[in-house]
Amino acid sequence: MRDILFAPPAALSPTELTAIAAGIYDLQPLAFFGHLRLQHSMGLSGVRQFLWAASFSSTSVLLAVLLLRRRAASLSAFTFLIAFYVAKTLVLFSLAVHFSIRSRPYALTYWSLSYVDDAIQFAVFYELVKQVFCPTGVWARDARRAFQWLVAASILLALGLAMLASPPTARWYETYLLRSNFFVSVLESGLFVGIMVLSSTVGLPWKTHAARVAQGFGACALTSMVLEGTRNYFGLGPGQRAYGVVAYIETVIYIGCMGFWIVSLWQEAPAPRELPDAMLMQIYTLQRRVENDLVRIRNWRRS
Repeated sequence: MRDILFAPPAALSPTELTAIAAGIYDLQPLAFFGHLRLQHSMGLSGVRQFLWAASFSSTSVLLAVLLLRRRAASLSAFTFLIAFYVAKTLVLFSLAVHFSIRSRPYALTYWSLSYVDDAIQFAVFYELVKQVFCPTGVWARDARRAFQWLVAASILLALGLAMLASPPTARWYETYLLRSNFFVSVLESGLFVGIMVLSSTVGLPWKTHAARVAQGFGACALTSMVLEGTRNYFGLGPGQRAYGVVAYIETVIYIGCMGFWIVSLWQEAPAPRELPDAMLMQIYTLQRRVENDLVRIRNWRRS
């Protein structure tokens, strides 16, 4: 979900933020999309202020649900990610008020936290994989090798598409930013969507809380991949509105994903299906046979 929730929503493209951080641009206010002027000291338009408030509110509600419904114990990495989003929002909001979003402190903090965000998301992925594929601590035999192939294929696909991308840019760091964002979005899309498909293929439960979190990530990752591809197609430049339009769409999708998680995690997970009596009897009979065989083996070793 990279770049979906950077609250307050960035009123500048990655190119401008990086240029400000590097001291390339003058720190005077820049015209957003070449048309809009600053309406407030933070530099946010009315629409962006609404999206910021909606994204922050939905994230705060989700954090409250995780804590009040005691989901944090089983989803510790995910809870930490949501708490990180809330804290990041407050930090960036404070910087936007005191320095404006076009300042160097805001830009440096923005990009520093973005890489922390990516690292935490991969920790969440690992947590979800453990709960979906090895809830008892033991991997399903037919799932482990398939999962390894999934990770390798996702990395190769992300690298290949990122290298093939040729965004129209004027500077090397513009190309780096667009390609790196595209790489992360493709990788996350492959991983999260892959575990959904793989778990369904091997018949693992897919209505648990961990599964619902993975579904939300998969949906966000898929849309992010498409939107990042759009950014790479149009590139960055003066008068280019594609980045801003995509940012609006991403934020709306993120708010929808927050709503999905709030509803899913507030509800109790469906009770596991009970085995039929005939299958329970087969398991009981098999267990007794194994116990009898063990007794015979022990007696044989003693004799």
